[in-house]
Amino acid sequence: MFTLLVNNISGKEVGKVELDEKVFDGKVNESLIHQVTVMYQANKRQGTSSTKTRANVSGGNSKPWRQKGTGKARVGSSRSPIWRKGGDVFGPHPRDYSYQLPKKIKKSALISTINSRLNDNLVKVLDELRVVEGKTKEFIKIVAALKLERKVLFVCENTQENVLRSSRNIKKVNIMRWESINALDVLLHDNVVITQKALENLTQRLKKGE
Repeated sequence: MFTLLVNNISGKEVGKVELDEKVFDGKVNESLIHQVTVMYQANKRQGTSSTKTRANVSGGNSKPWRQKGTGKARVGSSRSPIWRKGGDVFGPHPRDYSYQLPKKIKKSALISTINSRLNDNLVKVLDELRVVEGKTKEFIKIVAALKLERKVLFVCENTQENVLRSSRNIKKVNIMRWESINALDVLLHDNVVITQKALENLTQRLKKGE
């Protein structure tokens, strides 16, 4: 069972919390993580690349010259792919790359990614995340107090305007609500900081359908 310290925004220890071992058991299924990561990345693809086939390029439909007697190669159209400015063969065309995996697989992959961060001691719990004025220097103090380095994902029960405003200019920090995070979000960040209330809600979300 994982037992994590609960800190306040000043970095001081204010308690402890035990994670539900039915959800966070420390097991990591790399195969599921890979499947889900590929899906989320595919869903982000625009699929707008396009090329012109011989049916789309400009040029005449008539034969450039007669079939025999010129000493030149036989040609049927100036739109031929082997000609300069001819059509492309097997080029990309607009398409939808997105697809979906079952909800249970996505949920299991999220649990595995969080377990991975837990195994590496890269998860911290906050009693609450708040700022007063919504200035960047306030959030920088929070990051420094918690001794966070590299990319950090803050998971909250709600995204307050002041919190978003104070963190948006910090490149390596992202704020998300607990119901919005997925396995790829966790993988893209080195550290995960979650509030107590968000942790409770996320645990209940992941326990559904056991």
